[in-house]
Amino acid sequence: MNGSYRQTLRLAFKSLFLQKLRASLAALGIFIGTTTVIWLVAMGEGVSYQAQQQIKDLGSTNIIVRSVKPTTPEGKNDSNDRVQRYGILRADYARFLSNIPTITGAVRMRELRRTLHYQDRFVDAVLVGCSDEYLQLNRLEIARGRWFRKHDHGENVIVLAHGLARRLFPGENPIGKPVWVANDLYRVIGQTRYRAASAAIGGSLSSRDYDLDAYIPLETLYQRVGDFVMERRPGSFTGEIVELSQVTLTVDSIDDVDVTARVVESLLAKYHDQPDYAVVVPKELLRQAQRTRAMFNVLLVVIAGISLLVGGIGIMNIMLATVTERTREIGIRRALGATRRHIISQFLTESVVLTVTGGLLGVACGLTCKPIFRAARQVAITLWPDAVPQIVRELEPRITAWSVILSVAIAVTVGVVFGVYPAKKAANMDPIEALRHD
Repeated sequence: MNGSYRQTLRLAFKSLFLQKLRASLAALGIFIGTTTVIWLVAMGEGVSYQAQQQIKDLGSTNIIVRSVKPTTPEGKNDSNDRVQRYGILRADYARFLSNIPTITGAVRMRELRRTLHYQDRFVDAVLVGCSDEYLQLNRLEIARGRWFRKHDHGENVIVLAHGLARRLFPGENPIGKPVWVANDLYRVIGQTRYRAASAAIGGSLSSRDYDLDAYIPLETLYQRVGDFVMERRPGSFTGEIVELSQVTLTVDSIDDVDVTARVVESLLAKYHDQPDYAVVVPKELLRQAQRTRAMFNVLLVVIAGISLLVGGIGIMNIMLATVTERTREIGIRRALGATRRHIISQFLTESVVLTVTGGLLGVACGLTCKPIFRAARQVAITLWPDAVPQIVRELEPRITAWSVILSVAIAVTVGVVFGVYPAKKAANMDPIEALRHD
């Protein structure tokens, strides 16, 4: 029995070898489809992993309360509606701590756009007023100097992000240098290491670029800037009053996150008469990202499956043409005692050999996804440094075992399904008519 299978396999390879170009073109469709499955899933997994890591960085036991500017102000505004008050209040922060026992930590921050000035260099940056815990919460690291201490609260001290320090002090050590922020003079006490920007996650969190941040103690920001921010325009001005841009609450257990978030929302709804806040739970974002990942993978497999389907049709086409060309051979084999089963086995084996060969070559090419992508990205960055988006610079394809197994399984299935009809057509030929064929 094993000898019969070996003989059938040997005949299949011999027949395909006689038509090398045709067989290669037929296998090419399966090769492309298999490679596409692995590459697309690897790219999708890379993007999904990156998004999930950013969500995990927010902390699975954290609740983020953000100020959101209403599209249509409903509160009371001053100066003929030119000044708008909205967002999280310091009173909200106090209510969270006094009314919710599950909260074990809270970090406040206030951010606004400001121009920093040193000698003849001016840089637009994000001025962030924050507390001591902000460094650890956002996984920032100090490259030079130090972060705030308790005795710095209310003092004119500032910590510069990596990119901001390089622009203001190119080739210099910024520690101890004076920096003007609007009309206030600050002393640089620290510089953070480079931290990659975080991409936007759905509609819940906007993207965040840490490279042009300037950090000062929150109490210093209250004393030097206050809550009112004015924007002058020709002939008029507009302004807004915001006390806190964001509060990050930490609870003691992941089981308490949902309940705590609901209490936070109810407290905010009670004391706010307009939708000027958003409560974001990273745990929910993580579940949403995982659901999106599953749907995205299904979509990618469907798209790649279409490629394999097209390849399968090509294989059926070549096998039908082969049956026609080898009609006399089929008649001779039948005359020498070959049964219909033998004929079906031979042509089905040839079809499966084509698809498996194309599939294995496709897997080999698919496994080179990482080095090829990195090389192509490096070439693109070298030639067009400003045209490559940040997400592409940070993306790392992640090849999954299930995509490899699935692509090979689909390739074999395609070979069997699309090889059955040509094989049956060959087996059902009348031996006498087949011998008469020229």
